Amino acid sequence: MPLYGYVAKNEEGKSVTGSIEARDEMVAMDMLRPKNLVIISINEQKKVRGDSALKGLSNKKVKPDELVIFSRQLATMVNAGIPLVQSLDILSEQMDSPIFRQVIAQVRSNVESGSSLSAALEKHPRIFTLLYANMVKAGETSGMLDEILDRLAGYLEKNNNLQRKVKTAMIYPAVVSLMALVITLVLLLKVIPTFEEIFNTLGGTLPMPTQILINISNVVRHYFVHSLVIMALAGFVVGKLVQTPKGHVKFDQLKLKLPIFGPLLHKVAVARFSRTLSTLIRSGVPILAALDIVGKTAGNSVIETAVDQARVGIREGESISSPLAKSEAFPPMVTRMIAVGEESGELEKMLSKIADFYEEQVDASVSGLTSLIEPLIIAFLGIVVGSIVVAMFLPIFKITELIG
Repeated sequence: MPLYGYVAKNEEGKSVTGSIEARDEMVAMDMLRPKNLVIISINEQKKVRGDSALKGLSNKKVKPDELVIFSRQLATMVNAGIPLVQSLDILSEQMDSPIFRQVIAQVRSNVESGSSLSAALEKHPRIFTLLYANMVKAGETSGMLDEILDRLAGYLEKNNNLQRKVKTAMIYPAVVSLMALVITLVLLLKVIPTFEEIFNTLGGTLPMPTQILINISNVVRHYFVHSLVIMALAGFVVGKLVQTPKGHVKFDQLKLKLPIFGPLLHKVAVARFSRTLSTLIRSGVPILAALDIVGKTAGNSVIETAVDQARVGIREGESISSPLAKSEAFPPMVTRMIAVGEESGELEKMLSKIADFYEEQVDASVSGLTSLIEPLIIAFLGIVVGSIVVAMFLPIFKITELIG
């Protein structure tokens, strides 16, 4: 929208200058009248600097914990009766992240200019998601902004904990596997060539395992850079394919079919779907709008497709559970509990129970996964490193004979 700069007199007769976003000049004047200002002049301004600054801020991200703190503190201030502009002003000063401070200051400026809080938040989609902005909008409409913000903070906390558990389950095997790869490469690139020089000096025929290992070392040394380039190109191509609509769907389907991590990721997706939909329904967001938000924030295209089918089914008079059951993306227990919730009129409570159950399942899966992967990785390291060591020391037993 255009930005209008104005000069006005307040109730004390002092000159006041500022800017306000509005559809046209008449709307801008209507928005200023409740502030008891006498408009002296109002003109449309160029928004080059403001737009570029806003665009730069809207592309930034902040830590999830900071968003939780912001939501919780804003809820407390609104509940205490502190005006929204003043609350945002206070929060913009005390946030640790410089980026977040600037974003909140921009939101405060928009709200002071007459914009609603939800509309101001929508200008920063990388920080305030579609779900966040719509829940705030529902809170503004219902007059329960403080309660909705507090509910948002609780939802974000649970969602962050869920993501943290999954990352913990993924990071441990990834780090150990990387260390195993580094150790193996060091042995192949540095240690084995040294032994090869010793064996060549002594002469004689090497045992078959030793010779195979030396051949592997030579291949790795000669084609190491080429291999890195090929892997980088392969990673780039795969990344581009995953970004395409079909590639994204195939990749998400593959993730859910992985032998160890697939069931864990599926439980996380179901838990997030249930928790998000429960929170939106409880906050008064219409069911079709809620499903649209849930689909876009599901984090998996398989779940998103199932939710889109549910939206179409509801428009045609179906229940939520029927299309979800047909999609086969959700376990039967989930769809049946949703059906019971619809029939009893307690869909929000049923979804909350489903989310609680699957979050507990994620906890158990993460613990079991760590217990399972640790001995497997140790066994793998023992076999790989042990095989290399044995193959290298096999000729040592013949050193005396070769010297003689």
